[in-house]
Amino acid sequence: MKHRHLGNQGLTVSQLGLGCMGMSDFYSERDDQQSLETIARALDLGINFLDTADMYGPFTNEELLGRAIKGRREQVIIATKFGNVRSADGGFHGVCGTPEYVYQCAEDSLSRLGVDYIDLYYQHRVDPTVEIEQTIGAMAELVKQGKVRYLGLSEASASTVRRAHLVHPISVLQSEYSLWSRDVEDEILPTLRELGIGFVAYSPLGRGFLTARFGKPQDLKQDDYRRNSPRFQGENFFKNLQLVEKIQEIAASKGVTPAQLALSWLLAQGEDIVPIPGTKKVQYLQENIAAVDISLTNQELSQIEKIAPFGIAAGERYPAATMGTVNR
Repeated sequence: MKHRHLGNQGLTVSQLGLGCMGMSDFYSERDDQQSLETIARALDLGINFLDTADMYGPFTNEELLGRAIKGRREQVIIATKFGNVRSADGGFHGVCGTPEYVYQCAEDSLSRLGVDYIDLYYQHRVDPTVEIEQTIGAMAELVKQGKVRYLGLSEASASTVRRAHLVHPISVLQSEYSLWSRDVEDEILPTLRELGIGFVAYSPLGRGFLTARFGKPQDLKQDDYRRNSPRFQGENFFKNLQLVEKIQEIAASKGVTPAQLALSWLLAQGEDIVPIPGTKKVQYLQENIAAVDISLTNQELSQIEKIAPFGIAAGERYPAATMGTVNR
């Protein structure tokens, strides 16, 4: 496994990470033992970058990750997040970025993870009622205390990133990026490259849609939150399926899977980009990891560009209420 640098502060991670959210929340069929085996296999294969958040579960995903890395802490770069407020019953209660909340969340995450420090600490969503300088100031204090090593933002706007970076160096911005979500290419990526900030791509497989494993909306189980996503609904679903079919054709001609093609395309977009595909199954983990050894020719990249240009996806990536929390 090769590694990539994220930002200019010294953070280096495996060029492919592992998103752990779906192991505990939002997707159906939770199986902690299977997830523990998948995380262990990821570490054995050289993935050292594990992504979680306090809201996943809620709270239980950090606990699961803590169990998974016990005895292997030095092998792991732990990324977790705060900011999306949830109660133990799973309820959602908005976004909070007050300094007091930052400090409390960090202490709680450290306890659940069973570690002395967090490698990469993100503000999960920007709180529009709190100046970003206040939130980042509190996060910077955690760095001074040795409880956090590097700072990140998630789904922040370019202007917010600039303001935050003036308070304390930001190492990473995390946002959705894939063949059907290329919005970050417009303003975000140029800003990050100007400032020397790395980029972590979540949902690099379009929440599983780009893997070609879904043929109709009913393939998603009733408790799968993707049923609420506009891109997985009605006419949008079938329009997006046409894109996947074209991706399948290119993948087949190259002898790789659609998921591997999507990941190799993303890896080819820059050495400062690290995708974090999520899975709870070793089979899919190993399929994803194989993408790091796939090289795309200029002709293949051009071919992909033609079938998956900027804005190709039908439907917003989140329901309207959630879309209101991104790019702040």
